[in-house]
Amino acid sequence: MKLVTYMADAEAAARLGILRDGLVIDAAGFGAHIGHAVPDRMLDLIDEGPYAAAQLGKALEAAQGDWGSGNTRPIENVRLLAPIPRPRKNVFGIGLNYLDHITESAKALDTDDSLPKEPVVFSKPPTAVIGPGDPVCHDADMTQQLDWEVELAVIVGTRAWRVARETALSHVFGYSVLIDISARDNRRAGQWIFSKGQDSYAPFGPCIVTADEIPDPQKLDLWLTVNGVEKQRSNTSHMLFKVGKLIADLSKGITLEPGDIIASGTPEGVGAGRDPQEWLWPGDVIEAHVQGIGTLRHPVIDSTVRPRGR
Repeated sequence: MKLVTYMADAEAAARLGILRDGLVIDAAGFGAHIGHAVPDRMLDLIDEGPYAAAQLGKALEAAQGDWGSGNTRPIENVRLLAPIPRPRKNVFGIGLNYLDHITESAKALDTDDSLPKEPVVFSKPPTAVIGPGDPVCHDADMTQQLDWEVELAVIVGTRAWRVARETALSHVFGYSVLIDISARDNRRAGQWIFSKGQDSYAPFGPCIVTADEIPDPQKLDLWLTVNGVEKQRSNTSHMLFKVGKLIADLSKGITLEPGDIIASGTPEGVGAGRDPQEWLWPGDVIEAHVQGIGTLRHPVIDSTVRPRGR
């Protein structure tokens, strides 16, 4: 299933929806139609465990297009939010996780050119998350080096503590797209959270695809464009540390909980690694895509205009 969080209009509450054939099906409304209680929020569905999502998927197939009166809207008639509009915890970011990106970062950002022996972990606070179409804010007083990174996002479905790499994927609820926006000139003594964690620096969405539809997350193409010009294109097979390893490594010291988000790293092609270097400015438009999930599209605006809802 492709699951979204949406608003039917500007005054409506955010609700859980299912994206199918260009329509957004209201999950709770569909549940009422078939006589089953279905949550109206993404985190509540994740909290119910993998069985609940699987049963919802089976019910959708059995319905054969009978979603119930008033429970569907064309996707162009709703506003999509980030699938989890307000994560409970910081987003876990992974740095230097594609081989070619390690090389370009060493040249441009003074990072180590040797392969990391363990995943490089940073984080983005929940306030960094924005949804599809929301603007990325550029503060010229804060940065002159605003950069882009397309990433596969991993959403945890069940509690993971000291799990083995071989079983780690069983803890995944689904996958999404995340753009790791980075102010390269805001790194502080090697610490990345301010560089990567400012408001609007985590575009996330447009949906969560449940893990049953992506049995192997290491076979996905991903790309990013700026103003229609391709900047990044790669495949998740080129990750240094695969998704299972990332979950196993994080869970050695941090309990991963339902709804936690892991941004799994970016391939080469970031602005800092280009010759000459390229940066994002107000008026630019970023698009990022991960195969089988979807596309995010975001304008860059001057920071005097705040993102919607902030």
